[in-house]
Amino acid sequence: MVGYNRKKSSRHSKIVGDFAENLVLYWLSKYGYECARIDHTGIDLIARSPSGPNVLGISVKCRDRYDHRETASVNLPADGIVKARKTCEAFDCVPYYAIVVDAAAAIRCFVLSLDHLEAVAGGTPGAQRYWRMGSKDVSRYAADPLIQGFILQTTSCSWRDRTQNPAAQPDDYAAG
Repeated sequence: MVGYNRKKSSRHSKIVGDFAENLVLYWLSKYGYECARIDHTGIDLIARSPSGPNVLGISVKCRDRYDHRETASVNLPADGIVKARKTCEAFDCVPYYAIVVDAAAAIRCFVLSLDHLEAVAGGTPGAQRYWRMGSKDVSRYAADPLIQGFILQTTSCSWRDRTQNPAAQPDDYAAG
């Protein structure tokens, strides 16, 4: 919403990262993956597929996009890619990325191998990559069998309305 107060909490970045990691863990677990959140440079999660022997080392990247910025790319710095590969090599994992984008009406998650991400995102080795979020890009990702993912639709948000109208009473939001 235009004019919406976008002042975020002082811990917003940490909260966003934790949310995205737990959301991806939930989704993996729901579909039979054995998975865990870890605290290591380069990767945030490990997961074993229910149908294969590979252990995935997953780096989770999350961005929130509001105020007409829903189509802004997610920047993926080269040093993060290098760290993910190095950690996965040390632990004999297949390097993966999970990209979570919280936009105005939906939260989208894309999960793919780091090799495929580099092919899809283009660019040159050793350079920053860009995960594009334009409508054509999102449609292309949805059609790509090597990209797994999900979309959570948000249909209403009384928090947003309340921050714009602090005098509103709880009854004003009963219908949701």
